[in-house]
Amino acid sequence: MNTTLRILAWLLAVALVALPVVAVLNGWVGAERWPLSRLRVSGDFKRVPAEQLRAVVLPYAKSGFFAVKLQDAQDAIEQLPWVESAQVRKSWPDVLEVRVTEHKPFARWGSDRMLSEQGRLFPVPPRLKDFKLPQLGGPDARTAEVVALYNESRALFAPTGADVDRLELDARGSWSLGLSNGLQIVVGRDDAKARLQRFARVLPQLINPQQPIVRADLRYTNGFTVERGMGSGESGTGKAPPPQPGRRLTLVHPSPEAAIPLPTVPHSPFPIPGFTT
Repeated sequence: MNTTLRILAWLLAVALVALPVVAVLNGWVGAERWPLSRLRVSGDFKRVPAEQLRAVVLPYAKSGFFAVKLQDAQDAIEQLPWVESAQVRKSWPDVLEVRVTEHKPFARWGSDRMLSEQGRLFPVPPRLKDFKLPQLGGPDARTAEVVALYNESRALFAPTGADVDRLELDARGSWSLGLSNGLQIVVGRDDAKARLQRFARVLPQLINPQQPIVRADLRYTNGFTVERGMGSGESGTGKAPPPQPGRRLTLVHPSPEAAIPLPTVPHSPFPIPGFTT
């Protein structure tokens, strides 16, 4: 009996010591005595509103210094539209520190997302719906491959004065791209880089302002077809138009003499760290 009483007394003593600690750590008591009254925010960010960040953090800060759930607060901040990553810490006696890294958009991806400079996909924020960026697309797992061909294509077509506005890889593995001068190019599935190199070398010799090339199909073993319009000034980056009366389709067989050296031009001004291009 005495042994039982001693065990009960020992358990009661432990409970009396542990319960206050558990209560403080869970925020049941002490939030008023050890409040988190200051928020310190750092990081190079411009698009995350301070009021929005404060509103997200406040419910967690109310738990007090000992009970605040830092990981939960961090997860909540990273759900904000412009936030790529966040770090949340606490500093004695009353400071909650938040470091925020914003998404830096590199390109549009598909119809409703963007690709950041860090290679991460995120929803298009409302205020950027009309912001001009290159249009890229493809399976999410192949973003690095798409960006690599985009940079290489920009270098290939730079001597013609055209930039790459669109580059997409469809579900069947077929590539297509659109240039800033309105030219739409169907590349196909195989040897995309080699086909584009062959076409880019010959393109300067095919340019005719009176009959601009509006579409090129590179899906041929030893050549490609070009479709010409009836006048200059056609532009746009939409889908390639179907053949129409008045347009001429020509099959071109590049010759070795047509190959001319291309100057080296820099890649996109939006490099993606870790991507091999």
